[in-house]
Amino acid sequence: MPDALKPEIVPTPFAAGGTLRGVVAAIITPLDRNGAPDAALFCDVARSLLSGGCDGLNVLGTTGEATSFSLTERRRLMEEAASSELPLDRMMVGTGAAAVDDAIRLTGHACELGFAGALILPPFYYKNVSDDGVFAYISQIAESLHDRPFPIYLYNFPALSGVTYSVELVRRLLSAYPDHIAGLKDSSGDLNYARAVAAIDSRLAVFPSSEASLKEARSGVFAGCISATANLTAALCAEAFHKQDDRALAKAVALRDAFSGVPLVPAVKSVMAHVHGSAGLENVKPPLVRLEREFRLRLVAEYERILHPDFGTLR
Repeated sequence: MPDALKPEIVPTPFAAGGTLRGVVAAIITPLDRNGAPDAALFCDVARSLLSGGCDGLNVLGTTGEATSFSLTERRRLMEEAASSELPLDRMMVGTGAAAVDDAIRLTGHACELGFAGALILPPFYYKNVSDDGVFAYISQIAESLHDRPFPIYLYNFPALSGVTYSVELVRRLLSAYPDHIAGLKDSSGDLNYARAVAAIDSRLAVFPSSEASLKEARSGVFAGCISATANLTAALCAEAFHKQDDRALAKAVALRDAFSGVPLVPAVKSVMAHVHGSAGLENVKPPLVRLEREFRLRLVAEYERILHPDFGTLR
């Protein structure tokens, strides 16, 4: 994107003190011709989202296909984002890995670069592990930070990880590491669970994964939402959260619902390719595959029917 066309990134009150709040997009990771992260295009997308309604970004999460990239690729994208003058105090980065040493390296690197925090999946290969085992995993990461008060956000997504951060485990981790455990992203879809975690302590910033939770977030129950479809609904979500616009919220939720029953990451990338006029945004990393044409056309039609936003065109 030429410099003249790059949108200005407007500061938000929710970035104060490095505390993430509000509308956070789980940003996609564009790929280059070799299937590696395309850092330049990623930074363009990030600028577009941050100027288009997002209070923050979740870099290299599930929507960002983090676990499909090598450690080197993940570190390199983090470094490119850091050198691009993007506001890292508005960006948490996914640093979870099956091997705790890999998670330690990624989390330490995120801290050194100045990201707002690390979003950490539990170790996701072995199933039916105990809370003690997950506690030990997070403990090693937290203790590797030594006296650096770097925020850790726990990432609860049992449908994919097969492991749950139980409410009692979250309470235990917060008690042991109050200078590190900052919050939790919940992709379980169980708002009762998210409410129970939020009720542990007012210091915990809990982010459900659906725009539908923004109404409760406005009342202070949640810190906001971290959503894949916020890549497409950022402006509407901002209106819903900051201006209490329920009509905008209904549109954002309607688009979210349109993605039900299709593979979420390829679907989001397909519509992003349409919105930004950049076909390369549609590419995904194996084992994911591009969305079938009939589903892509249906989603694009739904997007146009519901939203008609203009986030600018990436070139």
